[in-house]
Amino acid sequence: METEESDRYRAPALDKGLDILELLAGVDSGLTQADIAKRLDRSPNEFYRMLDRLVRRGYVTRLDGDRYSLTLKLFGLAQLHTPVRRLASYATPLMRDLAQRTRQANHLAVFDRGAAVVIAQQEAPDYWGFSIRIGAHISLFDTGSGHVLLAFRSAEEREMMISEHVRSRAEIELGPDFYDRLDQIRERGYEMMASAQTSGVYNLSAPVLGPDGRCIAALTCPFIALVNAPTAPDISQATMLVQKAAHQLSLLAGADVASPA
Repeated sequence: METEESDRYRAPALDKGLDILELLAGVDSGLTQADIAKRLDRSPNEFYRMLDRLVRRGYVTRLDGDRYSLTLKLFGLAQLHTPVRRLASYATPLMRDLAQRTRQANHLAVFDRGAAVVIAQQEAPDYWGFSIRIGAHISLFDTGSGHVLLAFRSAEEREMMISEHVRSRAEIELGPDFYDRLDQIRERGYEMMASAQTSGVYNLSAPVLGPDGRCIAALTCPFIALVNAPTAPDISQATMLVQKAAHQLSLLAGADVASPA
């Protein structure tokens, strides 16, 4: 009876798509259409249209022309669900304290469908500061948040994130220097860079790590030298404060990480 009841509401096409996603989620190097069919005990022709739709919708990508691999789109969708709202909730008091200590604004960004997206922000406590609105989409290539989100991921995840960020890799030129910079950020634990968008602003960014050690968010302070506040922290002191706040948030997120030096 239970089998008859469940069969009544079957959706074969949906089942087929979910089978593909679940299979690819457990494979690192991707699978060919023939491999997918063999593992799911189906004919390769059964999966052609489904794979084409999954590629066009951004859930699956083609590697080297004939292999299919899962993208980070499902991860990005999950980021906008309850865990992200919870992360933003945990971050609010820490970000408020960070703003008071640095006397600067700050914001928290996560990776979502090809961009860094601001999910929380805190204004500077004084009348002057540089802030970015919640919901803003930020480039991965020329911002502190984007660099940190890429730096604290595996090489394979970086490439998928970059592929989702641009419609064609021919549109951008990411040479060895870019990847070297990401490795340096990971080694020192933060990014400090002049803003590529606004003169006089420096992006101070540190990773918020999850239980698996991967970056789940970037905490960034757009630092502006306050010439009328000589007692305010300088850029080095502000960087340390950003790192400590990101470390505290990582602990709340379940990461097992040592305190920043």
